[in-house]
Amino acid sequence: MPRGTLPVVLVHGIGVSSSYLIPTAEQLARWYPVLAPDLPGFGESDKPDELLSLHDLADILWMFVKRMDFERAAFIGNSFGCQIITDLVMRHAELVERAVFLAPTIDPTARTWKQQIGRLLLDAVREPLSLFPLVIHDYSRCGFRRLRATFEEALGDAVESKLPNVAAPTLVVHGSRDPLVPSRWAREAADLLPCGWLFQIPGAAHAANYSHPREVAAIVREFLETPWAATPHRSTSAA
Repeated sequence: MPRGTLPVVLVHGIGVSSSYLIPTAEQLARWYPVLAPDLPGFGESDKPDELLSLHDLADILWMFVKRMDFERAAFIGNSFGCQIITDLVMRHAELVERAVFLAPTIDPTARTWKQQIGRLLLDAVREPLSLFPLVIHDYSRCGFRRLRATFEEALGDAVESKLPNVAAPTLVVHGSRDPLVPSRWAREAADLLPCGWLFQIPGAAHAANYSHPREVAAIVREFLETPWAATPHRSTSAA
């Protein structure tokens, strides 16, 4: 594992675990120390009786990273993981060197169960078939009660009102075939960030960290290692 470089923390989405982040984690581990924790209630972690709020999850993520003795880190979230990172920045900004929002939810124009489920079903036919056993296994470990409560947390979080207060340089990455995060919302999210950057991966759907790990790792590495100018760069696409 590389030493003396900025650690990278991967944050999973609703109901799932770090398992679907492994393809990208393996790519990034060639250059950085990489952490991919299962937050409490998900994956291999303990399943507390109480249902944890977005604030709880952000605080637990902060405690986890601090216990690893890292003063600062780069954070990469997929889907609801982006909302957790945003809340982390709001509460513990000193910890976040840079952030990557990979398919950030929730699109403010689709903040209902019906809309989100419809988009999830559309996304399902665009993801690799090998992703489904991982998701089903994780959902079964999470349980319906926790899955539903966390989904409610995501729907109730007006992330668009928080983004203007995210001071850390932040890269928004989305797939061109992602129905949950359409290009319009990805661009709006990047524009709301004080130092936001936008990158599109052609052909990718919502879980680009699983389906396109090399492309994700390449743009993340470029983002982390380039002394970006203060003026945000708004739009780039993978070749």
